Amino acid sequence: MNRVDRLMSMLWTLQSKKFVSAEVFAEKYGLSLRTVYRDIKALNEVGIPVYFEPGKGYCIMKGYFLPPLLFTIEEANSLLLLQTLAYKFADKSITKNSDTALEKIKAVLKYQDWEKLEKFSSKVEVYLPSDSNNENHYLSAIQNAIVDKNILNIHYTDNNNNQTQRAIEPIGIIFYNNQWHLIAWCSLREEYRDFIVSKIDRLVRTSEVFKKEHSYTIQEYMKIF
Repeated sequence: MNRVDRLMSMLWTLQSKKFVSAEVFAEKYGLSLRTVYRDIKALNEVGIPVYFEPGKGYCIMKGYFLPPLLFTIEEANSLLLLQTLAYKFADKSITKNSDTALEKIKAVLKYQDWEKLEKFSSKVEVYLPSDSNNENHYLSAIQNAIVDKNILNIHYTDNNNNQTQRAIEPIGIIFYNNQWHLIAWCSLREEYRDFIVSKIDRLVRTSEVFKKEHSYTIQEYMKIF
């Protein structure tokens, strides 16, 4: 990796993390600490306000606006494939976000690369069984609730068409048997349950944070159950 590419990579790392130590940079790029310090100085010299906080590491000054990142056509094509999969496997809340993300990417592409991406977009398709159901719009709210540990209130219709209201603590989502499944602790049943997302008739993400330390990760749950 040449120095320009390394400096850009360091900048992206600083954007994505709150603090990064010089030792982390040194290990990541195989550099001496002295070279890391020179690279940080180089970023400062071109106007990137990188500062150091003792005991934590380097970060970019809060509120500093970075110009849009540039994408190669190969990177844009990869994201287009992911968007196509999102349309088939995710729901409306996810496809809406993927649409706006791809539009932002198109906005920073060179014109000739934008043309190539447009041509490629008409030559990609994914076919799923006719009984696939992604008509709801809860996946985005579920994702946020998992990360923030928010309790969800749901109206759910089970396989016997019984309708119940439940307060659940989500631990993860998984796609299998052509369906998205939400794994959560159910207060009504007082056990972990597997909810098919397409059978959730209504979902409200509360501001209440659950304090329970759950026994299983999503991977452990699937192995056991």
